[in-house]
Amino acid sequence: MPTYTTMPYHLETERLILRPWAESDAADFSELLAERGGKNYSVERARKAIAGLLVGTEHSGIALLPIQRREEGDFIGYCGLIIGRSTLEEPEIAYELFRRAHNQGYATEAARAVLGSAAATGRRRLWSTVRTWNEPSLRVLEKLDFVRDHISTDEDGEIVWLTRELP
Repeated sequence: MPTYTTMPYHLETERLILRPWAESDAADFSELLAERGGKNYSVERARKAIAGLLVGTEHSGIALLPIQRREEGDFIGYCGLIIGRSTLEEPEIAYELFRRAHNQGYATEAARAVLGSAAATGRRRLWSTVRTWNEPSLRVLEKLDFVRDHISTDEDGEIVWLTRELP
């Protein structure tokens, strides 16, 4: 089994900074998760989720990172690598942004930086799983040269599995 280097936990792009989680992100994270609808994500629940993400990062060497805009300094979402429905050897790229940050290229910019850091770990392939109704996410992945592999179904509907070879 190949060994992988730890993913960089601080990434910068022209407009964005991706960095490790801080407890001070809990209120923003809670608000982002609540924006999905359905469930109420308390700040305390978000704080526990952040603690879990930090522990997971320590054990796996991959991370989901908060995104903040460089100039404004505000939290607009997260992007990074997770095991998700895949494996540590071929993790999934995941991202979620506040609706107010949609359609400005931030998800593509952040995900491109994460792709580079994934390649730097020595990994050869990434996955992404997206609900068929989530056209904006599918467009981001298309821009990043992910290709559709297959579709599966669970209790919430259809999931598109996409993959991307890394250099």
